[in-house]
Amino acid sequence: MLENRELIKFYTEIQEDVKTSLLSAEEGATPEQIFTDYALSLLSDVGETENYRVCYDEKISKRGVEHKINAYALYENYETLDLFVTIYRPDESIQSVSKAEAEKAIDRLAKFFRNAIYKDYVNKLEESSEIFDLAQTLANVPEIREFLTRVNVFLVTNGEVKTDLKLSDKVAGYPVFYRAIDINYLFNLSEKSRIPIEIDFKSNNVTVPCIDNRIENKDYQSHLAIMPGSVLADIYEQYGPRLLEQNVRSFLQFTGKINKGIRKTILNEQHMFMAFNNGIAATAEEVEIITLPNNQGKAIGYVKDFQIVNGGQTTASIYHTWKKDKADISQIFVPVKLTIVNNRQNFGEIVGRIAEYANTQNRVSASDLSSNRENHVILEKFSRTIWAPPQTGGSHQTRWFFERSRGQYKNEKIRFGITPSRRKQFDKQNPRSQMFTKELLAKYVNSYREVYNGKKLVIGPHFVVRGSQKNYAQFLSYNFDSKPDNIWFEDAIALAILFKTAEKIYGVRPNSIGDMRYITVPYSIAWLGIQLEYSLDLYKIWKNQKLSSHLKDKLYELMVSIEKYIKENAPGSLYGEWAKKEDCWNAIKEHEFGINLDSLNEVRTNKSSVSRSKVTEDETVQALVNASIERIKSVHPKTWKKIEDWGRESGKLSLYQYDMANTIGNRIRNSRNLSDIERHQGELILGLVSDQVPEIFFDMEQFFSEEENEQNNEREITIDLVEKIVQWDKKNKRFKPFEYRFMADLAAGKKEFTKRNKFIARLNLKKAEKYGFVN
Repeated sequence: MLENRELIKFYTEIQEDVKTSLLSAEEGATPEQIFTDYALSLLSDVGETENYRVCYDEKISKRGVEHKINAYALYENYETLDLFVTIYRPDESIQSVSKAEAEKAIDRLAKFFRNAIYKDYVNKLEESSEIFDLAQTLANVPEIREFLTRVNVFLVTNGEVKTDLKLSDKVAGYPVFYRAIDINYLFNLSEKSRIPIEIDFKSNNVTVPCIDNRIENKDYQSHLAIMPGSVLADIYEQYGPRLLEQNVRSFLQFTGKINKGIRKTILNEQHMFMAFNNGIAATAEEVEIITLPNNQGKAIGYVKDFQIVNGGQTTASIYHTWKKDKADISQIFVPVKLTIVNNRQNFGEIVGRIAEYANTQNRVSASDLSSNRENHVILEKFSRTIWAPPQTGGSHQTRWFFERSRGQYKNEKIRFGITPSRRKQFDKQNPRSQMFTKELLAKYVNSYREVYNGKKLVIGPHFVVRGSQKNYAQFLSYNFDSKPDNIWFEDAIALAILFKTAEKIYGVRPNSIGDMRYITVPYSIAWLGIQLEYSLDLYKIWKNQKLSSHLKDKLYELMVSIEKYIKENAPGSLYGEWAKKEDCWNAIKEHEFGINLDSLNEVRTNKSSVSRSKVTEDETVQALVNASIERIKSVHPKTWKKIEDWGRESGKLSLYQYDMANTIGNRIRNSRNLSDIERHQGELILGLVSDQVPEIFFDMEQFFSEEENEQNNEREITIDLVEKIVQWDKKNKRFKPFEYRFMADLAAGKKEFTKRNKFIARLNLKKAEKYGFVN
C-alpha cells in the first residue's frame, strides 16, 4: 500500500514537472516531448540508453498514422540503435495502456525503422525534418551495414502497461527487441540506481561450471567460472551495453567493434581460445551456486545484477563473429571471475576499483580516475556553498547544483524540504534549471576551448557532437586534470549559461533555426571562442547570470550561418556524421562567415578587470558546516521529540541515536551551539527520518507558528526591564546566586544582549513573575 502511495506521488510529481517545464520551455515544446526527455534522462542515468536525441516525426496518410517516433539513440560504434515512441496521458491519475494500443505504437516505430533502412525513404523526407539526419545515416553510412546488430524499440509511457508485449522479431533482417517503459518501471528507476540484470541459468538448462569459493569477507566473495561462448553471446544480444557497469563506462570506452585477434582465434583456433584470452571480470549482487548431477561439481544457477567490468571487447567480438561471420562458437569457453559485492554501501567504489585494476591495459589510468573523483567532490562542495549573484532586477540568490552522483538533487531536496515552505525555499534557491551533471559539465566546458595533447587535437566541438560518454571521457582525460577552485567553478557556470542560452536562442521546432541544435550550438560556441581568442568575459557573465543582448544577437547570426555551412558542405548530406569528424571542425574554424564581432568588445576581458579572490578550503568547509547547522536547527525541538519517540518505539533508531535526538532538541530549545558530533549525527538521523517517515515533519510549521505567537505575546527584554528585575530580587531573594549575578551583569552591560542571553533573561523573568514580580 505504501509503495502504491509512493507511485501515485511520483506520477503527480512528473505531471507537475511537465506543466512547469512547459511554461518555461521554448515555444513549440509539447508535454509529450517534455515527458519523453524526462523518461530518457532516467534511462540514460542508469545506462539503459546513451546520447539520446529527443525528436518527433509522425507520418499520417488516408489510412491513419503510418509511423511515429519520439526519440532515438545511435551508439558511437553503430552496433546499437534505440528507438522510442511515447504514449503520454495528461490525466491526473494513472491510466492503463491496452495491449492493442501498446502494440500499435511499437509497430509504428518498427515501421519507421523498416522504411528508414532503405535508401529511397530518406528522399521522401524534408531536410528540415527532425529525423532526416537519422534516416540519412541509416540509409547511407557503411558502418550501419557492418556493425548494426541490435535495434531496441522502446514504448515509453506515463501510463501502466499491464500486459506482456512481444519480446523480439526481425525487421529488414535486423534483430529487434521490444520493451515497455511504463510508470512502474520509471518509478523503480527513480528509487534505485538501475533495474538489475537477472539471469537464471538453471531454468534455461544452461550449465556454467564454477569453483565454489567458500572464503568470504564482509566486502566481497569471488567465484571462478567457465561460461560457454554461446551463452555469453546470447546474454550480450539481449542486454548489449547495459552489461557494462554505467560508472565504469564513463571512464572505459566500451566498443562493440571486433578485435581482429579474437576473431581470428574464433574462426581458426577455437580450441586455443581459453589459452589465448584472459576472459572477463564481472560483478554481481547475488549468486546461487548449485550442485551438478552425478557429483560433477558446482555451477552458477542464478545471478542478480550481472555487470561486466572488464572484457567488454571479448564479449562483443564473440557475438559479432558469431553473428556476422556465422561462426560456430560451440567450442568457445570463456573464463569468468565473478565477484559478489557484499558491501552495498560502498558498491560503487569497490566496483570502480575492480574495474581500474582489471583494466590496467586501458589508456585511462587509475591515478586519472582517483584524481577526477577528487575534482568532482571539490566541485560538489563549491556548488553547495557558492551563491550566484541575483539577475538584474532580481532579489534572491541561487545556487548551481552539481549532481556528482545520480539522485543527489532529489535526495537533497527531500532532506532540506521537510515542510512545504522549505520545499519552496529549496526550489527557489536551487532551481531545477540550474542542476547539472558530470556529462553536462563536460559539454559546457569542452564546447568553448580547444585543447591539444602535443600536436593532437583532443578537445573540440566534434567530440561534443559524438555524444555524452565519448565527450565525458575526453573531458576527464584532457580537460579536467588540475584541481578546480572557485574561479574555475564560476567560469564553468558562465559557460553553462552561454551554452544553455544558445540552445534557447536556437529554439525548438517549429520555432527553431533548424533541426541540428546538438551540432550547431557547440560548433558556434567553439568558433566564437577561437575568433575572440578566448577573451570572453566569463566573470561578467557569472556576475550578471545572463548574456548581453549584443552577444545573444551574434549567437543567433552565427548559428544560422554555421548550420547553413554544414548542410551545404557535408559530404553526401551526412551532416550528422561529418560533424563528428575533426575535418568538419577544421573547415568551420577557418571560415569567417562575414560576421563582424566589434559589437562584442564590451563583453571581452581587459587588463583593468577586477581581480578575483580564491576561496580557501577552510572557508568552503566552514560554509558546508554552517549550512548543515542551519538545516538541523530548522527542525523544531518538538519535532526532535517526535523523532526521539518514533526511534524508540519503532526500533529504527539505536539508543544512542534517539538519545542524540533528545540532546539536539534540547540544544535548539535552549539556543545552545551544536558540537561536530551532534551535527554529524543530526544529519544522519534526519536523512533516515526523511526517507522512512517524512510525515513526522508535517505539523512542524504549526509548531513554529505557535512559538511565534507566544513570542509576540511575551514582554520584550530590555535593559530597563532587567534592572527592575535585579532591584526586585535584591529585596525578595528568589534568584539563586548565579541567576542574580547573570541578571546584574546583563543590566550593567558586562554581558551582551545576544539571542541566547535574552532567552535566559526571559526564563528568569518568568521565575520572578511566579513569585510576584510585576512591572
